[in-house]
Amino acid sequence: MSLFDAFRYDGKRVVVVGGASGIGAAAAQLARDAGAEVVVMDFAEVTLPGVRAIRLNLTERASIDAAVDECGGVVHALFSCAGVADGTPGIERINFVGHRHLIDRMVSKEMLRRGSAICLVSSLGGVGWEQSLRRLSKLLAISDFDAATRWFVKRGQANYTTTKLAIGAYVAREAFPLLKRGIRINAISPGATDTPLAQANKETWLGFGTDYRDAVGIKPFTPVEQAYPLVFLCSDAAAAITGTVLNSDGGWLSSAITKSFPSGTLFAKILLGRSLWARLVRDLASRMSNRPRSSGRPPSFVPTGRKPDHA
Repeated sequence: MSLFDAFRYDGKRVVVVGGASGIGAAAAQLARDAGAEVVVMDFAEVTLPGVRAIRLNLTERASIDAAVDECGGVVHALFSCAGVADGTPGIERINFVGHRHLIDRMVSKEMLRRGSAICLVSSLGGVGWEQSLRRLSKLLAISDFDAATRWFVKRGQANYTTTKLAIGAYVAREAFPLLKRGIRINAISPGATDTPLAQANKETWLGFGTDYRDAVGIKPFTPVEQAYPLVFLCSDAAAAITGTVLNSDGGWLSSAITKSFPSGTLFAKILLGRSLWARLVRDLASRMSNRPRSSGRPPSFVPTGRKPDHA
């Protein structure tokens, strides 16, 4: 035994939702290699060897309930990685409502117990959720799957941006009640990452931040580079961290906020909602999210015809 064992997953059972490809697949492989027993839940076919696959459709409550029941047992770490872009039917369920229902069900069945951890995948599109907290608090107060779905749809908010804002608010709000049960919850907010979903929207998703990456000499991240912080946050080594959305964007947001990268500052302010004008722009962008956008905008505003499977 050594202190570094806190970073490993020996003797632990891990569930990865959306682990058929992209960041989820990388997280599943990394957790497996760190010693975990891995269960992958996804709508798409799971091809990673050495893991157990369970069919899951996040748009259907019955499918989520069945997948959780089929999984059974104790879950030491839950990685909620599934996500789709604007234009996908059921985006509000795939990106948020379904994940929350799955978490609630695992907690109620005492599958997630003291010492376990949860990590979701948000986005730069979810930055500045604090400015929308009053609105999002009404959503978070709705525990019913169908009622929460209606909240998004009736308000015209069934889009990528609002689902990612909801993740940030959810992680912050649930940190205290979950920690009373001994469960930690966090999320990562990735910058441009070369996943199948990003490739399906390559011009915008991977085009955003190109000027920043060129200036500092980096490329879009690989899925495993996002899986590293994801898996760390659910390890015992991150015992002091909960209620946090970790920006894994290569420093773009921090550089833009502080104006060390001034060309990103205006857009960072819009994302953070630091003025009424900025909030109006962001709301307009959310409402128009089914329209194509130029490569200068972040992936939160991108349409796609991708089927509801995984990130």
